[in-house]
Amino acid sequence: MKIAIIGGGIGGLTLALALRKEGHEAVVHERTAQFGRVGADINLTPNAVRALDPLGVGEHLRTEAARPRFRISRDGYTGEETSRLPMSDAAEEAYGAPQLTIHRADLLDALEAAVGSDAVHLGHGLESCEVTDDGVSLRFADGSTDDADVVVGADGIHSAVRRSLLGEEHPEFTGTVAYRAVLPTERVAHLPGIDCFTKFWGKDRYTQIVTFPLTRGEETFVFATEHRESWSQESWTTPGRIEDLRAAYADFHEDARALLDACDDVLISALYVRDPLTTWGRGGATLIGDAAHPMMPFMAQGAGQAIEDAVVLARCLSVHGAPEGLRRYEALRQERTAQIQVGSRGNEWLKAGGNADWVYGYDAWEVTL
Repeated sequence: MKIAIIGGGIGGLTLALALRKEGHEAVVHERTAQFGRVGADINLTPNAVRALDPLGVGEHLRTEAARPRFRISRDGYTGEETSRLPMSDAAEEAYGAPQLTIHRADLLDALEAAVGSDAVHLGHGLESCEVTDDGVSLRFADGSTDDADVVVGADGIHSAVRRSLLGEEHPEFTGTVAYRAVLPTERVAHLPGIDCFTKFWGKDRYTQIVTFPLTRGEETFVFATEHRESWSQESWTTPGRIEDLRAAYADFHEDARALLDACDDVLISALYVRDPLTTWGRGGATLIGDAAHPMMPFMAQGAGQAIEDAVVLARCLSVHGAPEGLRRYEALRQERTAQIQVGSRGNEWLKAGGNADWVYGYDAWEVTL
C-alpha cells in the first residue's frame, strides 16, 4: 500500500514507526519547514510509554525525561493533600512502564531520528484531499498533487484531512485560558514534592495549578488555568503576562504561589471543546490524535491517545488491509477516546483518589483486533 501520513507531530511520527514495525512504509507530509523546540511538556503516562517501547525509542526517552515519584492532588488554598498515587517504579511494576515527563521537542527528536529524514517531507502542507474509488487524491499548498491508497490525518486540531472529509467545524470556547511556563528546578527545589506530578485544585473545575519535572528533573513545568469571558487565540505559543498569572492565584497556598513567583515568562492560550465525532473517515482515509479527538489537558492523555491510535491503526492495516483495517481501527478506538474526551472536560480525574487502571493499563499492542 502507498500510505500518506499528514502531519509530522507525535501521532504521525509514531504511526510511521509502527507501520514500519508491521512491515509497511509511509511518507510523512509536514507543513512546517523545520522541526523546532516548540511547546513545553509532554506527560507520557504508562500506557503511552508501553506503546512506544517496541518502536525503539524507549531507552532514549528514559535518558531525557524525568520520572515523577507520585501523582499528588492538593487543595489549592489549604495545601492539604487529597490523593497520592505511586508512580515511577510502582507504575512500572503495575503497568509494565513508568510515567515519563519530557519536553515535547525531546520526544519529537527521538521519533524523528528513528523514522529518518527520508520518510519526512517538510514544508509540505496539505490543502485538501478527495476520497475516490481508487484511493485518495491529495492537493498540497505548493500546488503539487499526489495519490495514495491510504491517507491518515495526523494534522492536529485544525486538520485539513478532517475538514475535507467532514466539513468545517466550530469548536466552543470553554471560558478557560491556560498558562504554561518552564523554569530551572533549582529555583523551586525547596518546595515539597517538586519531583512529583502535583495538582493544586481551585474553587471550580477549571481553576488549578499543575507542576511536574522535565528534562531529567533539571527543569520544572507549570501549567495553570483560569476563567476568562472571551478569548481568540488557540495557539500554545502566544506570550502572556506573568503579572496576570500571579494575580489570578493570589489566594492560593504559598507553595503554589512560590511556583508562579519563580517563573520569568509564560505562554497563554484559550481552551476549546469539541464533541466526540461519530465518524473518523471513509474509504482510504481516517484520522488519528487531535484530528479525531482533541482533548482538554486535564487527564494528560492528548499525546497518549495519539500514540495508542497509531499503534492500533498500524496493526489493523497489517492484519486487515484497507479500507477494512481503517474501519476496524475506528471501531476499536472511538469508545475509549470519547470516554477520555468527556472525562477530560469534566476534570475530576484522580482529584480524591480512584483507580487509574482503565487508562494506564491499556496495551495498544495487545488489544484484540
